[in-house]
Amino acid sequence: MKVYQVGGAVRDRLLNKEPNDCDYVVVGATREKMQQLGFQEVGSGFPVFLHPQTKEEYALARREIKTGDKHTDFKFIFDEHVTLKEDLERRDFTCNAIAYDAKNGKYIDYFGGQNDIKKKLLRHINAEHFTEDPLRVLRLCRFAAQLDFNVFPETLELCRTMVARGMLKHLTAERVWGELFKALKTPAFYKFIAMARQIGALKVILPEIDALWSVPEYKKYHPEGNTGEHTLQALKQASRSPALVKFGLLLHDVGKLLTPKEELPSHKGHADHSRPLIYKICRRLKVPNRFRDFAAMAAEQHMKFHCISEMRAASLYDLAEKMTLGHVCYVEEYIALCQADMASTTMPADDFNEAEVLLGAEKLELACRVIDMVKAGDIPEFAALPKDERFKQRLREYKIGILRVKLKNFCQEKD
Repeated sequence: MKVYQVGGAVRDRLLNKEPNDCDYVVVGATREKMQQLGFQEVGSGFPVFLHPQTKEEYALARREIKTGDKHTDFKFIFDEHVTLKEDLERRDFTCNAIAYDAKNGKYIDYFGGQNDIKKKLLRHINAEHFTEDPLRVLRLCRFAAQLDFNVFPETLELCRTMVARGMLKHLTAERVWGELFKALKTPAFYKFIAMARQIGALKVILPEIDALWSVPEYKKYHPEGNTGEHTLQALKQASRSPALVKFGLLLHDVGKLLTPKEELPSHKGHADHSRPLIYKICRRLKVPNRFRDFAAMAAEQHMKFHCISEMRAASLYDLAEKMTLGHVCYVEEYIALCQADMASTTMPADDFNEAEVLLGAEKLELACRVIDMVKAGDIPEFAALPKDERFKQRLREYKIGILRVKLKNFCQEKD
């Protein structure tokens, strides 16, 4: 029985990065042997064991036999006769198929993974094994973004072929969202989208986003000339933003798909068309409600951001109220999204005053604090007031009055 560290932890060590977690493969063992050693068996399909002390994952070396079209349609052979090379050969890319023997401090690299890491190259190991799992097409896009690697030409062509054969239709919504979410957490998420479009996968998993490249833009503000490229540029600007912001940016202009043709390329009212389409996309991919609701809110409200500084207290209050979704205020995420969107445009100086926009962001944050700080019980004679529909309006007016005073003081301090 021999134990090797495998997968992303080995790759990350070779890249001088701190591994997130460590996985191990066990060669020459059986399920019974692992249980005797105190390992806890978990998972389904094939046995994975948790170390009795560290709780790190240990899997028996295995071979796989494809039994159907779905991502999960495999038969697993995991007896003590499966070799380390057989286990590594079933993996996706050479950079992920390097084993490390901690006892002697040596790397076992049958497929040239260390050389490909030096070259920053994603290359498949075995075409037959690779094409058995359509999820690997999306993993290619994700690793291209996560590792900032280029793709071996034959691997790129292999993925295009898999897409053209319709293999991605066998992926479940959960698997697609899982890869999309992992990619959203990387700084270069825009590269995931660009790569997915290059190999044709974007048209399958997010046809609405792929279609944005066919939607013209007003070149005064968007010299790239189409909404798809603008979306990529906005995502570039948001490289340090959380996944929620990037997802909102990805969908912030989908309403332009529904803008009447006679209004192109100005897209008047496109924000008002966005919510139904965003809900449709999120239902299809089973996106968590928090991501869906933020994306819909941001798409509807992002066009107001540049004029916040000119808003009266009542309008600012109404916008600030929309920042709270499910008892959580997302004003910081909204501001980050809008700033990335604006930074990706080329607005003339007479249309855009950066100082005024920053001032507007501060005013919006102030309005959100007032909404959170002022309670119904603060209204004079609260106990004696009837708690009816008129009371809701009275509370709104009271909070707007407080905000008006706060804004006046705020502006005086700025002057």
